[in-house]
Amino acid sequence: MSAAAIPRIFSQHRRRARLQRHLRLAAGATPQDQFLRAHLVEDVIDRLDFIRFAPCDTLVLGDTSGLLTQQLAPRGHRLLSVDPLRTDEEQPLPGPQAGLIVSLLALDTVNDLPGALIHLRRALLPGGLFIGCMIGAGTLPTLRHILLAADRERPAARLHPQVDTQAASGLMARAGFTRQVVDGHSLTVTYRTLDRLLADLRLQGLTSVLADAPPALTRAALARAHAAFAERADAEGRVSETFELLTLTGWV
Repeated sequence: MSAAAIPRIFSQHRRRARLQRHLRLAAGATPQDQFLRAHLVEDVIDRLDFIRFAPCDTLVLGDTSGLLTQQLAPRGHRLLSVDPLRTDEEQPLPGPQAGLIVSLLALDTVNDLPGALIHLRRALLPGGLFIGCMIGAGTLPTLRHILLAADRERPAARLHPQVDTQAASGLMARAGFTRQVVDGHSLTVTYRTLDRLLADLRLQGLTSVLADAPPALTRAALARAHAAFAERADAEGRVSETFELLTLTGWV
């Protein structure tokens, strides 16, 4: 896709600032704090074990918590050095260099997702495997409802656009993976307060990096958001939120 045709949905500057903040927060976080990434890491390891994928030169992107590299190194994978602050998934990667590439929540906020997938395929050695974990369409339905209630008749775009399974399958085929599978599953978490939900999003590096940043919520809008959250509480005072998770798997 030509540079002129690539939509500017996400801000590279905001994306880098969010990554810097998340690296600082993740340094002192536990796997429980990073529950979403810990869940995805477990899923990736299960997939590698199921297909009996042999250890090889491996490139890991988006593992800001270090949870995946801690699992792969003892299994014999030779981890290729990568600086997360200097890695741009929308630019070509050195390659082919890796037998395995794993991307954890690093593709959700690229403007040129088709191009990023092509770059990843080209960085794989013949017979190599790519596993990409992404936030999928339908994520954060409760927060979406709350923000609509807060903004009332003038809703702002506050949540990222998301890819569904069908669209992701088409993108994988378009990127040239000879065999590709896309599957998804849901992860539901409950919260007692809206503040805790928002803190979790910050802690796991999932805050907004939209190029057109929405206006901040006013005090009145924030009060409406808290009220909308409370209205959805169950008998135990907890509110459910859902993350839809996509896993893109492809071979070359």
